[in-house]
Amino acid sequence: MTTSTDLHVSSRPSDAPSRAVRAWRAYGVARGLPDGVRDPGFRALVQQIDGSPVHVSPPVRLLADGEAAFARMRQAIATAREEVLVETYILRDDRLGVSVQQALIDAVGRGVRVCVLADAVGSLATRDDFWSTLESGGVVVRQFHRFWHHPFDALRRDHRKLLVIDRTVGFTGGMNIGEEYGSSITRRHDAWRDTFVELRGSVVGELAAVFAEGWDRARGPVLPGLEYVSWSEGAAHTPANAQRVRHSSPSAVRALQARLQSEWQQRLGKQRDRRRGRRVRRNAEAAASDMPGVVVLDPRPGRGQREMLTVLVALAGAARERLWITTPYFAPPARALKLLASAAQRGVDVRLLLPGERTDVPLVRHAAHGAYQMLLDRGVRVFEYQRATLHAKTLVVDGYASLVGSSNLDFRSFWLNAECNVLLFDDVCGAAMERIFATDLEGSVEITSAAWRARSWPHRVLDRVARALRWAL
Repeated sequence: MTTSTDLHVSSRPSDAPSRAVRAWRAYGVARGLPDGVRDPGFRALVQQIDGSPVHVSPPVRLLADGEAAFARMRQAIATAREEVLVETYILRDDRLGVSVQQALIDAVGRGVRVCVLADAVGSLATRDDFWSTLESGGVVVRQFHRFWHHPFDALRRDHRKLLVIDRTVGFTGGMNIGEEYGSSITRRHDAWRDTFVELRGSVVGELAAVFAEGWDRARGPVLPGLEYVSWSEGAAHTPANAQRVRHSSPSAVRALQARLQSEWQQRLGKQRDRRRGRRVRRNAEAAASDMPGVVVLDPRPGRGQREMLTVLVALAGAARERLWITTPYFAPPARALKLLASAAQRGVDVRLLLPGERTDVPLVRHAAHGAYQMLLDRGVRVFEYQRATLHAKTLVVDGYASLVGSSNLDFRSFWLNAECNVLLFDDVCGAAMERIFATDLEGSVEITSAAWRARSWPHRVLDRVARALRWAL
């Protein structure tokens, strides 16, 4: 068996994000940790895989009700004094979108810098006058990967959902900005079930850097005081030179890049891979192994995708008692299914909460159906949510390690989308996540192996076809 010694897991992060830490090796290391996700070696393993710091995490606020979540976010916008950053896949021009629009314009009226980044495909149905009203109100608006800007990147989308207030309060999760996301499932029959999380502390500065990366790609103006690596240029941008980098000649840019790379290698004591465009991660208030902590996992095309997958595999390997997953789009590779089955066969309570008939992408639901029998036969429990359209993307392991974000368990999220997730290490948060999961199960139907074998042959055929096409969904 692979041990932690094989990967040199220590109490501090490795000198560089290790691409050599392959998923199967990380799984073996996580399996060998005496205390699973609670073991200090697990945090070190995550840092070695992704290269991210573990930030100190003040108490987080889980927002599992859309109405309450957007009330909280509008309240936060109303308190902004310097800056509001909004990044979303979908920004609708419905009643909720207009309420957010007005809150942002009001913030500009108080002298706040407001930037909005929306995906050009996700927000395609939003009318032009919505954007023009924002801009006439002083909000700086950009749309990500507009076809005439990036014609060869049409499949690569910005699926992140972020709200950052004054770089001190941050929100992220799975909610887009639209009435279906911002309505309570107890009040509205067509509401969607989703989860957001409110964060404070040094991690919020990193969320701002995540925003800056997509903002730069969408040709937004430079944001002062942020360090990040340009997605388009591969150049390092710091508060002192960001404006100069964007307007210097190509030769000057190359010289500046080389100088910055040299300086950062000396200052940070680590090698950076320019091709992969890893974000600048600095000024983190490091969390000790016995303190609540949070890690940002923000894969996007060209950077961080394998690391995200490997962290998920490590979480499965580290599970000792419970591994509970909620996802609306479940079409992972076959190896991922085997890992879930392996966890169940060694006694872990593995549960999947997936969409019922109320789903916005029926074909992906059938792709998930194509994996049910194998999972059920190996002890994984599968539930389908009935109360609303399921859109939450969460995971909780042993009531301690929790993942909340925008990543689905499908090919698009793994390889084509820019995503943002937070991995939380905290007993209080983990217990709350398990309570939310248990409440969701009350509104779900469990799929049994015997009943599943009795489904109709047309259903079986569609399941097989959709499962075979999972890479294209």
